[in-house]
Amino acid sequence: MNSLTLVFAALCVFAIGYRFYGLFIANKVLNLREERLTPAVTLADGHDYHKTNKYVLFGHHFAAIAAAGPLLGPVLAAQFGYLPGALWILIGAVMAGGVHDMVVLFASVRHKGQSLSKIAESEIGKVAGGLASVAFLFILILTLAGLSIAVVNAMFESAWGTFTVFATMPIAFFMGFWMYMIRPGDVKGASIIGVVLLFLAILVGPYVAANPTLASIFTLTKKQIAIIIPTYGFMASVLPVWMLLCPRDYLSTYLKIGTIVMLALGIVVVHPDFQMSAITQYVHGGGPIIPGPVYPFVLITIACGALSGFHAIIGSGTTPKMIGNERDILFIGYGAMLVEGFVAIMALVAACVLVPADYFAINTAPAVFEKLGMTVQNLPALAEQVGEKIQGRPGGAVSLAVGMAYIFSSVPFMKGLMSYWYHFAIMFEAVFILTAVDTGTRVGRFLLQEMIGKAIPQFLEKKWWPGIVITSLLFTGSWGYLVYTGDIATIWPLFGMSNQLLASSALIIGTTMIIRMGKARYAWITAVPGLFMAFTTLYAGYLNITTNYLPKNNILLAMLSAIIMALVAVLFTSTFFRWYELLQIEQSVTDRYGDMVLEVVEE
Repeated sequence: MNSLTLVFAALCVFAIGYRFYGLFIANKVLNLREERLTPAVTLADGHDYHKTNKYVLFGHHFAAIAAAGPLLGPVLAAQFGYLPGALWILIGAVMAGGVHDMVVLFASVRHKGQSLSKIAESEIGKVAGGLASVAFLFILILTLAGLSIAVVNAMFESAWGTFTVFATMPIAFFMGFWMYMIRPGDVKGASIIGVVLLFLAILVGPYVAANPTLASIFTLTKKQIAIIIPTYGFMASVLPVWMLLCPRDYLSTYLKIGTIVMLALGIVVVHPDFQMSAITQYVHGGGPIIPGPVYPFVLITIACGALSGFHAIIGSGTTPKMIGNERDILFIGYGAMLVEGFVAIMALVAACVLVPADYFAINTAPAVFEKLGMTVQNLPALAEQVGEKIQGRPGGAVSLAVGMAYIFSSVPFMKGLMSYWYHFAIMFEAVFILTAVDTGTRVGRFLLQEMIGKAIPQFLEKKWWPGIVITSLLFTGSWGYLVYTGDIATIWPLFGMSNQLLASSALIIGTTMIIRMGKARYAWITAVPGLFMAFTTLYAGYLNITTNYLPKNNILLAMLSAIIMALVAVLFTSTFFRWYELLQIEQSVTDRYGDMVLEVVEE
């Protein structure tokens, strides 16, 4: 099959989904109203609550939600063949992921921009809200561990790649000081400086790798990088947002969207054929990358590319505080998810154009690959062209970079530049992932401060430095420990399971709000994907514990899995009782905007 066919089909499916299904939910289910004032207007403070242009806000929201999931998940799922992953991305993004993101964003806007745990407390009850806070904290820890370990596998023992990624940090610092201290408000100037410096970092990379002194500095082991990444997360959590977090997010938006557009154009020009078959022998389980069967593991492996609970953290975090018009929820919530689905399709294509033996040689340890009885074909030549050791680097990042570099270097006038494209792709992936790491770490610190603050109120003070440092250390240390001691085969399935449990929880909470609004006849739009993913993910969690963790005597990850599954199960039980109560209410009231609700909830 030619890759261009899948790209064209994806564009058609996503366009139809947005035009009909997304618009149906916006008009008939959520009843989005332009005249209803949003928190960005009613609670405007010029700091967190600020009415923002919808195109600017779309860029912020997409930069925040687009992490490693849409890049690495489809690459790892290519083990099953290109068909299962492609089907789940197309169906999941339209029927589950886009719905999830739009409904969570809508719920937070209607609840004054509050977090998902606060929404659960308001819609279901205090017990549910407390359980949600604990569950979401655990899930966020596992999510950041899963994202970070992919960066570790991509960067270790690669002086060129490590230098290029590390260079983005001082560049972000300089951009922050330029925009806020040197030339306040000069966004255009900071953008030009950032892009030029990034380009120079890629050009200088091979000279760094060729210099014995510099190469020894930037050639790091897995353990060293596993310490450096949490250290970066701690810094991003503690430092003012303008100094590191915001400029990195801003710079990454250009890099993310620009690279995906270039990759799509490259596929149009090169239109390579898939080397991976539609279905492989590993659909029944026993695969060298993902040990379980295609169902349920393809649904938790392709996390953010089709449905992601991590999006609920962003959709009930910064974004709802900046929406100036309720009608923009469709464009920002549903639209950004479909763009991320397209990113996932691009990643799947880049993985599946590789020869299967080369794909498995990159994504498995050498000892595991030897047992497969495969012989690499193009891998030695590819390794020579990129100037790196690329075999035995599991996690998806390296094989994605190789696939992207292969497509780019096949474009006319680009031949001979594969090493530069490879390291550009590694930097692109790292920026993608580290954006989620720094944002997620800061959100996790907020959540931990909120939880500890119930017992020690001083932790709730936003400017109390001891509280900021202590909670940042606790949270970063938790996910950093998992990165330091785990591997992709153990961490990624746990990340996928926890991420999808958060997504199903968000869909179930959204269903409660839809029923409470008197729209029970439309509750299926969130209840069906929510219940389906809840069953699927709990089943995957059970298989992961019994066939992956316990046989390897990994008691810690088995216990974490069981705790999260138990917390979510109790949350679901509380929610189902709430559904029953709401469905017994026969009378309704009408708010000042003419919307019907089954009972009055403080707004």
